[in-house]
Amino acid sequence: MEGRTAYLFFLLGWSLPVLAAQAVGVAVVYRGRFPAVLRAVLPPALLVTAWLTAADHLAITAGVWRFGEGKNLGLRLGAVPLEEVLFFLLTNLLVAFGLALFSAPALRRGGPA
Repeated sequence: MEGRTAYLFFLLGWSLPVLAAQAVGVAVVYRGRFPAVLRAVLPPALLVTAWLTAADHLAITAGVWRFGEGKNLGLRLGAVPLEEVLFFLLTNLLVAFGLALFSAPALRRGGPA
């Protein structure tokens, strides 16, 4: 795939199916506590996303790396392409949901989370 939507297309193509499966898993495992899990998962994921975006902004403006022109939508948060910010967010959500799923057996046994 070529063009301005290439990065977004591939990003959503690999991440959304896994994220959806994890969300279903969390909803099943935690049943009625899914909103509470979201409240626990979202703030750290957003905080780390902001941190990584800020670090990426500094690296891009310092010339450490750059993104190919014409391979993203052209929307930016500072110097960081929107797709890169979404990459950070989706990756952080995958990690956070994964941790919630791996913590579930310990919570059922009454052990540490």
